[in-house]
Amino acid sequence: MRISTSLRHLREGSKSLIRNGWMTFASVSAISISLFILGIFLLLTLNVNYLADQIESQVEIRVYLEVNTPQSQIDTLQSTIAAIPEVSKVEFVSKEEGLKFLREKLGESGKSLLEGFEGDNNPLNDSFTVEVTDPHQVAVAAGKISALNDGKDTKPIYKVNYGQGTVETLFKITHVIRNVGLVLVACLALTAMFLISNTIKLTIHAREREISIMKLVGATNGFIRWPFFVEGVLLGVIGSVIPVVLLLYGYRELTGASQVELSLLMMKMKPFDEVSQIVSTLLISIGIVIGVWGTIISVRKFLRV
Repeated sequence: MRISTSLRHLREGSKSLIRNGWMTFASVSAISISLFILGIFLLLTLNVNYLADQIESQVEIRVYLEVNTPQSQIDTLQSTIAAIPEVSKVEFVSKEEGLKFLREKLGESGKSLLEGFEGDNNPLNDSFTVEVTDPHQVAVAAGKISALNDGKDTKPIYKVNYGQGTVETLFKITHVIRNVGLVLVACLALTAMFLISNTIKLTIHAREREISIMKLVGATNGFIRWPFFVEGVLLGVIGSVIPVVLLLYGYRELTGASQVELSLLMMKMKPFDEVSQIVSTLLISIGIVIGVWGTIISVRKFLRV
């Protein structure tokens, strides 16, 4: 296609948006509203999945040691646990540190409960806090750690705890949440495509007479189709940019306002940069695809003259 012809199609497609002002407004409004609703649920799904990832990442294993375990055996055990493939980090927590943490956790209301437990009266065990590379492998890692007692006359490990039962339930819940979110977004995307394409078809239908006249005077199908193709792209871009701007502006304000409250809960929303990239790419792509698809399908029907 020659450059002059391409410029003509771009010019005619742009002019059509202005000439058919009300129909353009209807199409852009349909695209914007549909994609805005889709974008809201997309943001919710992204953040629910992000929060689920945070919850899963907090899953850890506590390895409690027997009382009076020699330091040399503790060091050897720590190195052995760190060498397990599923383990990413091992941190030794002395019983003094454990008591201090317990005091901080109970606060002033529980201060009296821990009086007299200093020094040799400390009832807590030394322990390891173990983090895993994949939260779903926590049971495997815990089993391998428990197996380190096998074959030893003096067993250094008193108990391995990772919240067995609760952790598995947590993983099932987060799995369901992720799947429900994906299905919901997919259904909304299909609904948005249906509504938008039908609106664009009505827009093209209103210009049936124009297409028929051009066809009867000898215009080729490509000559007629390309300006509508350009128009569909422009409708998709304009209709998708509006909700993207509104959603990202609102999301940035929301993350700034709720950051403190979520920090207190040791949670945070998905970073703005990641969200903006996903939302912008997905919504604008959907808008363009639907705009072009709806236009091409509708015009093809009226080219059969």
